[in-house]
Amino acid sequence: MTKLPTLTTYLDAMQKLLAFILQIPPIDPSTYLRTAFLLRLTGDVMTSVPGYPPEMKELQSLLDFLDDLDQGWLGVLKSQVWDPTAGEGVDLIVPVDQIEPGEPPIKSSPVSQTEKTRLRSLLITGTAGLEEWLTGLDTNGEDYQLALQKMGTYDGSANDVAGMEGTC
Repeated sequence: MTKLPTLTTYLDAMQKLLAFILQIPPIDPSTYLRTAFLLRLTGDVMTSVPGYPPEMKELQSLLDFLDDLDQGWLGVLKSQVWDPTAGEGVDLIVPVDQIEPGEPPIKSSPVSQTEKTRLRSLLITGTAGLEEWLTGLDTNGEDYQLALQKMGTYDGSANDVAGMEGTC
């Protein structure tokens, strides 16, 4: 649970943490730190958001944050550096003339299978929690999915956990 008064203030604070975590380079020994912090942030968000009352006016902020989190995870899973301007991961390219002879090679360890399994578990349980939380939206008696479609924030497709097979 969080002590921040509204979902919007909570998401603003988490956005700053997300930006900081993604700036950790995917170069060993920092690779594991970036993944561990991002797992922690993901878990905290998934358990804290349902502690706030669901309000339509704050929903777009949540969806924007979740999109940023998703893009961040894509970059981490691909061992990419974060480009804050583009809001996405990009491949790290080190020019040959900047490699010092005799120095240890630049190495980036991929996300471990254990970390991928933990992420998958967080996403499955977190998505279920968020979907249950969304049922509390004041939608004038409409199903929350229909209300989201009318807002233009939901395309009607359900999250399919099988889609994570190639990544998690």
